[in-house]
Amino acid sequence: MLDTIPKRFGLLGRNISYSFSKGYFTKKFTTENLAECTYDNFDIQEITAFTEIIKNNPELKGLNVTIPYKEVVIPFLDKLSKKAALIGAVNTIKISKKGKLKGYNTDYYGFMMSLQPLLQAHHKKALILGTGGASKGVAFALDELGIDYTFVSREAKANAIAYNQINASAFDDYQIIINSSPVGTSPNIEASPLIPYDYFTEKHIAYDLIYNPEETQFLKKAKAQGAQTKNGMDMLVFQAEKAWEIWNK
Repeated sequence: MLDTIPKRFGLLGRNISYSFSKGYFTKKFTTENLAECTYDNFDIQEITAFTEIIKNNPELKGLNVTIPYKEVVIPFLDKLSKKAALIGAVNTIKISKKGKLKGYNTDYYGFMMSLQPLLQAHHKKALILGTGGASKGVAFALDELGIDYTFVSREAKANAIAYNQINASAFDDYQIIINSSPVGTSPNIEASPLIPYDYFTEKHIAYDLIYNPEETQFLKKAKAQGAQTKNGMDMLVFQAEKAWEIWNK
């Protein structure tokens, strides 16, 4: 049982009025009678405003971090967990009694826990659409699961292929297609990653980290070809509970 000292938590991001986290934790605090806990959105246009948030909110015990700050927040932190350092992205910050900031990544855990039940023996390789902070947690989780992966970017790079390189043979080779980009999220719900959806089959998993809308165009188009589909809601719940565990341990 937590003590009755006021404890504030929150979400750091940009344009986050839609966010899952505030609603989830507010409901959690009510359901679990955690009257001393509150959760707020810290919606900032530039990461430089982060310093003022910490300075002006001494009751803050922890933060979630979302797009576009999962990578650029790192220089503002005092320490990283081993896994966050390896991943190179942070989505959870714990604030110590002395005001020290330690970054963690629970995205990878949430993704791993939500993908695992879908996996079958033939799911051996994955394409990760997007190369932002969210993709790094996905890649780390796939490593933990023993699944090979390739990143997909707008242009071919040393560590990524381009979208226009995805063809029928790519779909034969990769049985899991993961959208870690923001393409298709509300309000731009008619958008979808530029891939050839006709090559999806019942042997494929289409996983979208987006949860709003519940079924993106990416998922709809993949499902129409028989693919197994999954949105990011379970991932969010798993990562949120992991963050709560970190803040309170």
